[in-house]
Amino acid sequence: MNTSTIVVTGANGFVGSHTCAALNERGARVRAVVRRGGTAPQLPNVEEWAGDFHDPAFADELCAGADAVINTVHPMRDASLEDQAAHWAETLARAAHHNGVPLFVQVSTTSVYRREADSGDVGEDSPLVDDTARPYATTKRDADLALSGVEGITRVLIRPTAILGPGESSIWNTLRPAALRDEASARVEDPDRTFGWVHVSDLAELIADIATGAIPRADDPDEGPVPGAATAVNAVSGNQTWRDYLGPVCEALGVSPEWETRPAFRAELRAERARAWGWQPKVSFDEAMRELLSGLG
Repeated sequence: MNTSTIVVTGANGFVGSHTCAALNERGARVRAVVRRGGTAPQLPNVEEWAGDFHDPAFADELCAGADAVINTVHPMRDASLEDQAAHWAETLARAAHHNGVPLFVQVSTTSVYRREADSGDVGEDSPLVDDTARPYATTKRDADLALSGVEGITRVLIRPTAILGPGESSIWNTLRPAALRDEASARVEDPDRTFGWVHVSDLAELIADIATGAIPRADDPDEGPVPGAATAVNAVSGNQTWRDYLGPVCEALGVSPEWETRPAFRAELRAERARAWGWQPKVSFDEAMRELLSGLG
């Protein structure tokens, strides 16, 4: 049983709430950071902290006496705040370092990697996107780069891919299906374009194992997070084609996809590093899709 004190920002969000649950299962004490009071997960040993973690004074309070900080926040719903995301992450990491917190975990995304028709398989050492990429990718990239400059604390940049799993704010289980139902343009896709995926419960397991030290530090990034450095690790359970996702979802919604062959990424997102660290995702793609489709009724 782990008795660490872990700070989780965005604790009421899709990834944050599952992370709090995974930490709770491990016996950790969680400081659940939310903007609005009364929205944190109601779990044993989960204490709600309401406020703006990018306020340096509040960040200092949050981090005092903590063993790890996990930042899951990204202002996806408010484009006006995207430019501040990197500053928020850096502010929190510096507060953690100032308070002697040994570990900072940033939930990033595989969207930070360049993925084009000619890019081949993508791993942690692959090139990052340039400034012409979508704002979501560039702000996550900038946050990762900002954290790379916060020396003296172990930083882990967890990069999940398409996150499957139920939830009101779930892109792949809720928001994208709603768009497919309502917008014909959302149904136009290359059937053989590939995408990586991970189930939110498996992602939360990886985050919790890193934060609680179940995955030990190592001098080699392929063996574990490197002490005092910034180590990227991809969270990818597998790779599928858009036909595998769009076809069944459209059928369940009573609409038809429009297949269009075009230059597209057809390689794989790799996650050998996470598996070398001991991560073993449990949810299969078929199970994740059955769960998704059952929630569309």
